[in-house]
Amino acid sequence: MSRASSRALKHPPVTAPSEPAGAPSDFPVAFPELAVAIDSQRRRGRGAQSNASGRYEAEARVAFDDGWQSLEELPPFKTTVAVDTSRKVITRNESPDIGFDRSINPYRGCEHGCVYCFARPTHAYLGLSPGLDFESKLFVKPEAPALLEKELAAPGYEPRMIAIGTNTDPYQPIERERKIMRGILEVLERAGHPVGIVTKSALVTRDIDILARMAKRNLAKVGISVTSLDPRLARTMEPRASTPSKRLEALKQLSEAGIPTTVMVAPVIPALNDSEMERILDAAAHAGVKEASYILLRLPLEVRDLFREWLMANYPDRYRHVFTLIRDMRGGRDYDAKWGERMKGTGPMAWTIGRRFEIACDRLGLNKRRAKLTTDHFARPKPDGAQLSLF
Repeated sequence: MSRASSRALKHPPVTAPSEPAGAPSDFPVAFPELAVAIDSQRRRGRGAQSNASGRYEAEARVAFDDGWQSLEELPPFKTTVAVDTSRKVITRNESPDIGFDRSINPYRGCEHGCVYCFARPTHAYLGLSPGLDFESKLFVKPEAPALLEKELAAPGYEPRMIAIGTNTDPYQPIERERKIMRGILEVLERAGHPVGIVTKSALVTRDIDILARMAKRNLAKVGISVTSLDPRLARTMEPRASTPSKRLEALKQLSEAGIPTTVMVAPVIPALNDSEMERILDAAAHAGVKEASYILLRLPLEVRDLFREWLMANYPDRYRHVFTLIRDMRGGRDYDAKWGERMKGTGPMAWTIGRRFEIACDRLGLNKRRAKLTTDHFARPKPDGAQLSLF
């Protein structure tokens, strides 16, 4: 007799879910069974509480104990790494409310495990869960530097700043051994191509030598997200990202090396970390940062339910207040993806956060001048064995 099994259900039975006190009326997920948290020891050091099947799957798999209590014997989630065989590495976008039209993601999935990460739903495209799978089943692009050089060498390529870290973090833990991000920077430096980096990891300081040389030619800038100065909150919300103090130290080292740096207060979560905005900006300015930005919490697709589970597990007393304020800033909904509003929100609370940010930046002298990158140094890479031009 099987001691434990995973049953494939075309249509899992839907029962009336129990709502937490004060929960919004639409709290229940489509399949309540999938929202049951994985045992804390199995997911120790992870951000998500559950591992629901991706929304594109024909079947939903539910952990089912047949009475032997053997679910307790299941192994903990371990990080696994597979190879992504993409033939191109530059991703294009036409979003009118972001300052770049191309980006690179050396990795798919992110071991940092930030529970609020808006990139989590992308794992559903791979037939995996945006929950624990996103932070434990990673995909690496070992050929990224070679693919990038090939794309930059294409006759029709027109250089513009490439953004890295806008989806998953390029300096997540496995970068220490894979060094794919460093290989990408080496290609960009040789080609004289501008790059903007976003990360939560102090590992970025490893590449100060390359970034400093690029910065002297106005080819590089780095933004580091500091979500909280509270180590406990940061550890709970971003379990495998660098500590707040390490991120501030990284900003200091980058600034001292002459690399334009930005502190990103992102995401701002009302009634959870919004009260820290001024202190974060003050600490970053003290570290030598000259630019700052902020982004309001975004809860697209599965991220909403994952964040709700996390909030109920860690801050149940704040659940009602947090989601009331979120809805006040999202037109009565949990999220509004409208261009121009998705980053900052609308309404009195969103306006107040924006004014607080502006006042703090004015007081600290932030954003007085913004670093501008250039494409003037771009030199198209010459493929190995390619015939040289006569002119």
